[in-house]
Amino acid sequence: MRQVIEEFGRLPTTCISDAMQGLHNFDPAVKPLKEEYRICGRAITVKMPAGDNMMVLAAMKEARPGDILVIDSGNYAYRAVAGDFVIGLAQTLGLGGVVAYGTIRDVQSIKALNFPVFCTGTTVACSQKTGAGAINVPIACGHATVHPGDIIIGDADGVVAVPQGEAAAVLAAAREKLESDEERARRVLADARSAMEYIDHLVAAGRGK
Repeated sequence: MRQVIEEFGRLPTTCISDAMQGLHNFDPAVKPLKEEYRICGRAITVKMPAGDNMMVLAAMKEARPGDILVIDSGNYAYRAVAGDFVIGLAQTLGLGGVVAYGTIRDVQSIKALNFPVFCTGTTVACSQKTGAGAINVPIACGHATVHPGDIIIGDADGVVAVPQGEAAAVLAAAREKLESDEERARRVLADARSAMEYIDHLVAAGRGK
């Protein structure tokens, strides 16, 4: 599995999404705090009630180095799923990144850590720690259902989840898509004539000619 994860880490999320017909894309609002952030690793999932992030800490106890902490707070925006201290804990423990279907706070301090965090936005309010929620259960992040152990890939375009049982097939299809895109770019973008011929072909096909 480690090799599969490494190979997914070299592919753009767009090709991986295309390989799955867009069926496992996170909500488009989930974006990296810095465009250059990229993540790829095994999912440790957290189902977090609004405003209670104790299970985020509990999940870190179960995580292995390189794992991605994926937190579902139902995109509750007012209270943060984590601040700079909690994100610092994740970094210190060697996690590969944090993805939150919800907000974070202490954004400047978190950016200074240079640790990849993907979220739907920022807020000023902290969460409490009463202990509700669950870890390593199926969760939803917008349009994507994530199971523990799924492969999570994120970059500037967004985040996708590859079901662990489909990893080999999706990897092969994503590689093929990338190679096809690169070949098309070399062929079509070589000069203006090639570009116009390509456009003419598509337009004619679309009109049924």
